[in-house]
Amino acid sequence: MDKRIYPAPIETVVSPPPAPQESHHDADKAVAALRRLYDRNTEFLRHSFAELARVGDTTRRYRAFYPELGVTIGSYSQVDSRLAYGHMPIPGHFTTTITRPDLFESYLTEQIRLIMRNHGVPVTVGESTTPIPLHFAFFEDKYVDGSVADSIRRPIRDLFDVPDLDGTDDQIANGTFETLPGATRPLAPFTAQRIDYSLHRLSHYTATSPQHFQNFVLFTNYQFYIDEFCAHARRLMEQGGGGYSAFVEPGNIETPAGRGSPVEGRLLARIPQMPAYHLKKPGHGGITMVNIGVGPSNAKTITDHIAVLRPHAWLMLGHCAGLRNTQALGDYVLAHAYVREDHVLDEDLPVWVPIPPLAEVQVALQEAVAEVTGLSGYELKRIMRTGTVATIDNRNWELRDQRGPVQRLSQSRAIALDMESATIAANGFRFRVPYGTLLCVSDKPLHGELKLPGMASEFYRRQVAQHLTIGIRAMEKLAEMPTEKLHSRKLRSFSETAFQ
Repeated sequence: MDKRIYPAPIETVVSPPPAPQESHHDADKAVAALRRLYDRNTEFLRHSFAELARVGDTTRRYRAFYPELGVTIGSYSQVDSRLAYGHMPIPGHFTTTITRPDLFESYLTEQIRLIMRNHGVPVTVGESTTPIPLHFAFFEDKYVDGSVADSIRRPIRDLFDVPDLDGTDDQIANGTFETLPGATRPLAPFTAQRIDYSLHRLSHYTATSPQHFQNFVLFTNYQFYIDEFCAHARRLMEQGGGGYSAFVEPGNIETPAGRGSPVEGRLLARIPQMPAYHLKKPGHGGITMVNIGVGPSNAKTITDHIAVLRPHAWLMLGHCAGLRNTQALGDYVLAHAYVREDHVLDEDLPVWVPIPPLAEVQVALQEAVAEVTGLSGYELKRIMRTGTVATIDNRNWELRDQRGPVQRLSQSRAIALDMESATIAANGFRFRVPYGTLLCVSDKPLHGELKLPGMASEFYRRQVAQHLTIGIRAMEKLAEMPTEKLHSRKLRSFSETAFQ
């Protein structure tokens, strides 16, 4: 005899009262309306979960929806052709689902203001038809007691919506999204559920909350750079900040400007996979640095997730193999082109897509090298070479038959080889995030020039400090530029979303 107990069927779906659609001519009021609606709906899910834990099983299903922002354009409006974003290319109704308006308040306000200014139209705020997964209603500071599951016999997915990977993809950003006849067009490059997915992944991989990430991001493949960044940030905090307001380390350990020790956060038992460190300024105008480790897979993973925060620029600072006999250990490589043999983005961004250099980033990097080294003009060429960087997915490529890769490297005019730079640049291109690469030659495998142990210690001590200083100075230069100038039209496709 079958003695299993089958739960009673779901009898009803419970949701917050329907929210009427509102029209707004003021960006601040529109964002405030988005926040009220989002807060109400996520609180409903959290409260329903807590109540379910208290009373036990139920025959109800609980559901709440993401807010939706919409705008209708009725003509082929001509806008300032110098703008890379903030306008619609064709008439139609455009919408996007919204999550975490508290986190994205400044971003949303700027994007809405641009649309209103360029098209002279209001925006609408209402509820979408996309349910909020229960998991995404709990933020980093919302504790969930693991014992709750013991009081609920029915599977959670019977009672609440859960993340749906079928609707969580990068079709809009990849330029492969097809709008069905009569359907609305996308207003932003990422949907709410795609953003929520990445926000949770960021906390997992970096051990810091998304709210601490800054708009200017440095990536490195060596802990030496992180150590130097931390020492630099702590000195700044002790000395009053130097324009920065706080320094945050994994575990959300925060040291405010003017203090020599943290005031909040917790020490971690272990370092996360890709720890992040944040030198903060008001309005997210500071610098975040992430140790992505080695390899293109990590590089793609972390940039996939940071991209939803819509940063203003990201740069790769790391070590590379110098491929030219004229290069010396410690020389710099400023990438202006990439050979992509990393393969991790082949399905999202075909290898035949060129990854162009961005003038604003290239100039900032070159000027920073000149300022920090004291060299300029023709003398700067002694220590820095601009050229093609190749990124490969096989760290020990030298142990295979070298004729194939060496021939390709020579034909492409490559001057350096690493495992991350092209991936970071390609994902910057793909997600419309300005990108750049400045590498330091740490070995020359084609010429049998490798670092001996003593040489390595001295090299890292001297060169890492200078290299990091250059990266920080370049980011500060980019931060001084107007946002609309930094976000290049080179990164925009034929049919773009109005949101950056």
